[in-house]
Amino acid sequence: DPKNMMAASDFRNGRYLTCSAIFRGKVSMKEVEDQMRNVQSKNSSYFVEWIPNNVQTALCSIPPKGLKMSSTFVGNSTAIQELFKRIGEQFT
Repeated sequence: DPKNMMAASDFRNGRYLTCSAIFRGKVSMKEVEDQMRNVQSKNSSYFVEWIPNNVQTALCSIPPKGLKMSSTFVGNSTAIQELFKRIGEQFT
């Protein structure tokens, strides 16, 4: 969801070099890895093929206060170039 992004760039216009997904709550590591593998295979066009094992997962079994589960996704995408181009154009 674009409103949850920290930078105003559209990930669909780039490819992920690497990413990390951190989960908190009562979920098995096998389930996390299976789901991440599924996400990566369904969205393979958004990941570079020349960096093997470019998705990292982590799990903390203690959920955040007030929630059963949460997750955080951090991705290194080439789509960030859009933001740098916009900023660069402001100063040229």
